[in-house]
Amino acid sequence: MILQQGLQELNLTADEKQIELLLTFIKLIEKWNKAYNLTAVRDQEDMVRLHLLDSLAILPHIEGNHIADIGTGAGLPGIPLAIFSPNVKFTLVDSNSKKTRFVQQAILELQLTNVSVINNRVENIQTEKQFSSLILRAFSNMQNIITLTRHLIGKQGIVYAMKGQIPSEELVNFNEQYTIIPIKIPGIDAKRCLIRITGIKNG
Repeated sequence: MILQQGLQELNLTADEKQIELLLTFIKLIEKWNKAYNLTAVRDQEDMVRLHLLDSLAILPHIEGNHIADIGTGAGLPGIPLAIFSPNVKFTLVDSNSKKTRFVQQAILELQLTNVSVINNRVENIQTEKQFSSLILRAFSNMQNIITLTRHLIGKQGIVYAMKGQIPSEELVNFNEQYTIIPIKIPGIDAKRCLIRITGIKNG
């Protein structure tokens, strides 16, 4: 089975309940995709690789007790990460109301008590307590990411940008402290990396 084999390659231990939740989540995406156009990926095996394993590949590198997934789309990577991190609080943010409606329904059907949803543009979010970490998957260029999310994260917080190839041009004039973490996704040949940004100024 592609999912279980992929989890083994990622050195992630999953119980039957977690496997069941992940597969139910994929089925929900498939079901809603026809009306809501959640993802261009249509094949279930591709969804497992490009959505589930892609999301979970970053799990060993993520820190924080309240994480915001900015531009979550169909709930990626937030929902797979939340299934594997029941003690971490996740807030999934997207400006597309169709997508947040789907995510809300998925949270209900999967009975995830550690996930909430915000339907808003990231720059318009008001929060009294800043998040410990932010995750952005194919969201924007590096400088934009910091400009748009700076108000959501404190100086101790971490921003994780999920990227394909290393965005060398974007990093030329990028003044934040960052580390590039290579990411290997089982069954996917394409290059992936996670850029971990710390010590964000004026956070």
